[in-house]
Amino acid sequence: MRILFDQGTPAPLRHHLAGHDVATAYERGWSTSTNGELLDAAEREGYAVLVTTDTHLRHQLDLTERRLGIVVLLSTSWPRIRRVTGLVADAIDRAAPGGCIEVEIP
Repeated sequence: MRILFDQGTPAPLRHHLAGHDVATAYERGWSTSTNGELLDAAEREGYAVLVTTDTHLRHQLDLTERRLGIVVLLSTSWPRIRRVTGLVADAIDRAAPGGCIEVEIP
């Protein structure tokens, strides 16, 4: 599965998502894109899931017609996220087009 990390998503998380093709918005040259532009570009390029820490994304845009799923991490802290990489991987696997899953990070 092709996964895109938005700004703020800790890049080391990619090493815990074996079997997935992970890129970052920065690597793709999309780090200054608006949320709508980023989602459009991700869909054009065939990404299935956007992983973000932007908790406002689902309220700013209508995601229901999107061809990719959104996973929102409720923290940007890599030490905290690292402890629950299994939960993040599970949310990514469950992400459906037009849907949004929030992952609590204790």
